[in-house]
Amino acid sequence: MLDRCIDLLTPAIQANAHPVVVDATLGAGGHTEALLTKFPHLTVIGIDRDADALASATSRLAPFSDRLRTSHATFDQIADVVASHGFTKIDGALFDLGVSSMQLDQSERGFSYSQDAPLDMRMDRSQSLTAAEIVNSYEPGQLVKILRTYGEEKFATRVVERIVKARAVAPLNSTSQLADLIKEAIPAATRRTGGNPAKRTFQALRIETNDELGAITRALPAAMGLLDIGARLVVMSFQSLEDRIVKELFVASTTSGTPRGLPFDLPEFAAKFSLVIRGSEVATDEELNENPRSASVRLRAIERVAA
Repeated sequence: MLDRCIDLLTPAIQANAHPVVVDATLGAGGHTEALLTKFPHLTVIGIDRDADALASATSRLAPFSDRLRTSHATFDQIADVVASHGFTKIDGALFDLGVSSMQLDQSERGFSYSQDAPLDMRMDRSQSLTAAEIVNSYEPGQLVKILRTYGEEKFATRVVERIVKARAVAPLNSTSQLADLIKEAIPAATRRTGGNPAKRTFQALRIETNDELGAITRALPAAMGLLDIGARLVVMSFQSLEDRIVKELFVASTTSGTPRGLPFDLPEFAAKFSLVIRGSEVATDEELNENPRSASVRLRAIERVAA
């Protein structure tokens, strides 16, 4: 949804002589490259917790080095990152949530259940916690809660029973080993539909390993606090748990606090943000043909309208 994201950020960028936009999930650098190409007066601050992605994007964006600032950080550190580059306000922020295609395609990272690899799943490989440590050391009750909450796995108890039984013999350190174990735990009738039965458990472990939902909950309000009047926040979510956080925050931030029953909106209670998109947008047919992974995307945008 590259073109649509740029369109949503354009009014705020064009309204400022020296605009600053934060790409909070720099990844391969595609969105930032398009922004810097289209707007020669724009400065972009790129954030990524994945040092490999950051290095790759920095190399790709070398022609724009005079207008690019980068930081190896999690996006919930956005306020500190922006301040470290000498800015107090920004004209836009873009979040592309979840695991990146680059990380999925690097089999050795352990995000994919379709290829054998160490059970890692760290977006930032400098952190200590891995998916293997979670699987092998968490109490059974903790694991069940993670699989139910983050993976919406109906058979969480059965999966965890298999994990506990297997790890009592030897540690679980392989993605294939875990995927096979999950397949055995899911009833055959359920396995016939809904794709790979390991999908939900792998999602849950990835979210726990990287504190993804916690980071989103902290990052979005921080980003909104940095927005200047007229500035916009654009967010792409790829699963329902992420999108629910974004939706609830955007609804709350665009709702007036004026007591019900009054015939007018009290200025001190007026909402400081307005929705740019009513509800959410999904990928077009053209986008789906070019990028099948965009099938689950939900795009939302908000604009600051008052101080």
